Amino acid sequence: MTVALLSGGLDSATATALAMEAGHRVIGLSFDYGQRHRRELEAADAVARSLGLEEHHTISVNLAAWGGSALTDLAMAVPSGGVEEGVIPSTYVPGRNTVFIALGLSLAEARGAQRLALGVNAVDYSGYPDCRPDYLEAFQHLADLASKAGRQGRGIQLWAPLVRWSKTRIVQEALRLGVPIAATWSCYSGGNVPCGVCDSCRIRDAALIEAGRSDRASHQAP
Repeated sequence: MTVALLSGGLDSATATALAMEAGHRVIGLSFDYGQRHRRELEAADAVARSLGLEEHHTISVNLAAWGGSALTDLAMAVPSGGVEEGVIPSTYVPGRNTVFIALGLSLAEARGAQRLALGVNAVDYSGYPDCRPDYLEAFQHLADLASKAGRQGRGIQLWAPLVRWSKTRIVQEALRLGVPIAATWSCYSGGNVPCGVCDSCRIRDAALIEAGRSDRASHQAP
């Protein structure tokens, strides 16, 4: 069994579908953390239904209470100038993946799951410190030490199959796996229609075009 952190975006949906292809029963876990783009939670529900997940849980963790990110503080502008190499963008949410992975490990251990599937990617968002391979390696060590399952030699694997993939490859795999791309949501700006100019929209749309899909049509919810 696998627990998948399901944001509602294309990457996490693809990682979830890969876990299912590998023969795992999958439980989805989503988070309402005070993000301005809460529309992604509707997408997570739609993806979970489309893929036929065994369970899907959404829990609240209000990271917006202290802000510190353009995704949780409405006074900060969502960047649209493109990802800059070596710069951690303002859309980085302090501690987000650390909190989410810890909660995912709790659910996985409680349910007897062998894997925690993560849609993190270090290629398009290389500025995010909690999307990098060295972070995942260190967290794996911590997870093995911090859990009963790990101490008994049955540690839960942090599985991030997309971590070194390009966004175009992710789109290609999503198409192969039958991921409901149109149901996923990537826009950071909030609202019910993708803005098309935030960094996330730009990266997604470019990959969809390169993979032969219409950018705007494929970015709309059905």
